[in-house]
Amino acid sequence: MELQAAERIPEGVEAIVVALHPGEEPPSDIPAVSQRRLSWADFQAKRGEQVVGSASPDGPVLVTVGLGSVNSAEDEAESIRHAAASAVRAASGVQSVALVLPGSSFDIAGPSLCGQALAEGALLGAYSYDAYKSTSKPRGPRTLVAIGGEGLGGGIARGEVIARAVSFARDLVNAPAGDMTPRHFCELAVERVASRGVLSEIWDEQRIRDERLGGLMAVAAGSKEPPRLLKLSYNPSGRPRPALAIVGKGITFDSGGLSLKTADGMMTMKTDMSGAAAVVATILALAELGVDLSVVGFAPLTENMPGGAATKPGDVFRARNGKTVEVLNTDAEGRLVLADALSLADEADPMAVVDLATLTGACVVALGRDVAGLFANSESMASKLISAGARAGEAAWRLPLYAPYREQIESEVADIKNIGAPGQAGAVIAALVLAEFVGARPWAHLDIAGPARSADDKAYLRKGGTGFGVRTLVEFASSVDEELLSSFAAEVA
Repeated sequence: MELQAAERIPEGVEAIVVALHPGEEPPSDIPAVSQRRLSWADFQAKRGEQVVGSASPDGPVLVTVGLGSVNSAEDEAESIRHAAASAVRAASGVQSVALVLPGSSFDIAGPSLCGQALAEGALLGAYSYDAYKSTSKPRGPRTLVAIGGEGLGGGIARGEVIARAVSFARDLVNAPAGDMTPRHFCELAVERVASRGVLSEIWDEQRIRDERLGGLMAVAAGSKEPPRLLKLSYNPSGRPRPALAIVGKGITFDSGGLSLKTADGMMTMKTDMSGAAAVVATILALAELGVDLSVVGFAPLTENMPGGAATKPGDVFRARNGKTVEVLNTDAEGRLVLADALSLADEADPMAVVDLATLTGACVVALGRDVAGLFANSESMASKLISAGARAGEAAWRLPLYAPYREQIESEVADIKNIGAPGQAGAVIAALVLAEFVGARPWAHLDIAGPARSADDKAYLRKGGTGFGVRTLVEFASSVDEELLSSFAAEVA
């Protein structure tokens, strides 16, 4: 889909989409009959509400979508994402669409954010994964023209970069696990970022063994598919020290290992590498946008399978940082591969670390499918990430790194064990395990087990992988500098 910005509706468009808040009237240059049709339809302009009609028998299709009542620029941007997604779906049978935002949108959020949100909603709403279908048809029009004033075009350009990066993450997640192996994931990722000045390293199983990544090797032991460790470095200013490290869980298929999942529990487990996909897509977007912040990314990649050599409950491994871990549940494997990746991130000496992982079902129980769990050892860093997520349209809720629960992961035979008390604070326990490998630096953990996958088509989400976390991390990295990241360290215990 081609996105354009214009000051007025072009001649010849096949559909006109008008977005309105409650109580607003269409712009004066929309045909009067359109206003009468709105009145006849008793249109209330609730978010997601839409009415389809026509300006005249020979004229363009008219689609009116609601923005709902909003209280902030963040709310307005999310409403525009929804409206743009509704526009491309409602006008999927035409070639060209004009989307008209009310002047109040620009007053609330500003033209740049409006343009960015519009592009994100339109492109993500039109997303489809058709790689394995014999035939496919495009979703949405070929051209969408956004009607607005100065500054809209720059926001659209930014939104396009971010939306296409999110779509790449969705593609990685939605591919069948039999094809999206650790090796293939690395090939696709390196190919995509290479032209953007991003440096990459791929560690094979021998290098992983030599580098003492005991957690990654323990999880990979039962699979015939060899593991990989992917490292990406984006350093626009040639600084010797990365400002930010991002780490993503990359279990390309999770059977649970010898602690085998149910058949239903395995149905969506190709999604378990969503964190790794988000790391790649984030660095891709930052490089394309030219964000002036050095970032290093780590993605530990493996399958978790119940082969003859698989790690058994009660086995112990030594992680990269020297700590030993007793594995009592092989289905709590994400924290094991992240242990090594977080250790590597700590060794890179960044000013702050963020990890993303589809880590625990407990977080889904606590927060549902729309909200990520956020754990952090810095109040300021947590606040900054939550604010970035709000601007990006990705919700996160702070959960506690409750120190007294640390005793639950004390092991009789090793330094720690990988699970705590059954049925109690599972997301908190997982975060406390990760904290053992971070070192003394600002760190935040996003448990994205819920929002990484959508069960249905909903607004600008499509059933399947959502690419959650990419927009939050791009917004976060775009809104901080080295001085601010360094200041978070004062709060780390």
